[in-house]
Amino acid sequence: MAPLGSTLGLEPAGPGAQSGKLTADGKWALNLRAARQYHARERHLRPGRKHVERLDVDGQPVDIKLGTFLDNTRRRADKLTPNRRALDQLGMRW
Repeated sequence: MAPLGSTLGLEPAGPGAQSGKLTADGKWALNLRAARQYHARERHLRPGRKHVERLDVDGQPVDIKLGTFLDNTRRRADKLTPNRRALDQLGMRW
């Protein structure tokens, strides 16, 4: 009998493959990338709360809930580290 993975068409991850879980810094970086993409296209950083920005990450589409991220970031502005104030460069409305 063949191993279960081979009958399902699954293959083991290659060396250096990630488990798919992002760190907090990784999530922040993706959200910031989505904000930059949105700003470059729209020339502002005021998407609706439900806006979803689609990124291409390693050839795969990834949906980022940009409106929610920006709203939540705005609410926590006093707790942000200076490194995370990069949204100021995009004209973030605090």
